[in-house]
Amino acid sequence: MRSLTFVIGTGRSGSTALSGILNTHPDVLSLNEYMASVGDAAFPEGQVSGGEFWEALFRPTPYFANMIRSGLLMPEFLYTRRPGQYTAQSTGIPALSLMVLPHLTDDPDGLLDEIQAAVIEWPDRTAAEHHEALFEWLGARLGRTAVVERSGYSTGWAQGLRAAFPHAKFVHLFRDGPDCALSMSRHPGYRVITLMREIKERTGIESFDDLTDQDVRSLPPELAPLLNERFDPALVQERAFPLPRFGALWSELVAQGARFLDELPAAQRMTLAYEDLLDAPQEELARLAAFIGVEPSRQWLDGAIAQLDDSRRGSARKQLTAAELKDLSASCAPGTRALENRPS
Repeated sequence: MRSLTFVIGTGRSGSTALSGILNTHPDVLSLNEYMASVGDAAFPEGQVSGGEFWEALFRPTPYFANMIRSGLLMPEFLYTRRPGQYTAQSTGIPALSLMVLPHLTDDPDGLLDEIQAAVIEWPDRTAAEHHEALFEWLGARLGRTAVVERSGYSTGWAQGLRAAFPHAKFVHLFRDGPDCALSMSRHPGYRVITLMREIKERTGIESFDDLTDQDVRSLPPELAPLLNERFDPALVQERAFPLPRFGALWSELVAQGARFLDELPAAQRMTLAYEDLLDAPQEELARLAAFIGVEPSRQWLDGAIAQLDDSRRGSARKQLTAAELKDLSASCAPGTRALENRPS
């Protein structure tokens, strides 16, 4: 089995840039938003046939499909920038095709066909074993020796990933709280996440599978339409959100990530602060490469450093009033405290 590392974090923390940097390393299979794409549905219990596993990889991710049909696009949706044979309005965009495969190849449709031909012949085994086999197949196909999966908004999956892949390593990536929360507040995906969390709070459900017709009828008109396959994007884009709500979300997620890392053996854990990456890119990237198990060549380091953008640092302090920054910082305080004694 190739080395396997998961980068977990809040998202909006330089993680997409990190996936791009890792993708330029000749030995790294950079699985961009793999978990966000396949989700929990790709980890059923018991034995799974190759055909069933293929369906989990091919079936469009429902909440992303609804956003695309509604004209609410995220910058992470790579396939919609250079569309191929699949469309959200007709066939649906396969889960692997939306963000994962376009990150790896200029011909995501062709690579998807190759994956289908291989996967449907696989024997029955657990979902985790199928995923590992796919990582192995992609690594061999693309000539990569180390696998790194990175999804935004991923700290909630960490425990399940550890159970499924006990040998895996984990990197907890995070960014300054107010800067990250401000970025979340402007991102369509995090605005949708916040509204979906509000729906859960109002209805008292743990999972949207538990949502009843009566629950939907109880929702205000600005929330209920978001559960449809199509909705007015203005419900998300024009909604006014208090900034501290995103600070509280940042705090919740970074504290969750910090607690998870505390449970891991030292050899399986690493923390990476976005600001440290900007301040000492060569040292931090070399440390990351050593943790993953690849060589930090000078050519790779020079190219990676050129991809880092320092302009987002301090965005909250530059763009918010003193009062807004004070309130946002207060909402980020629990997460900041959770990070103070983090392991290296």
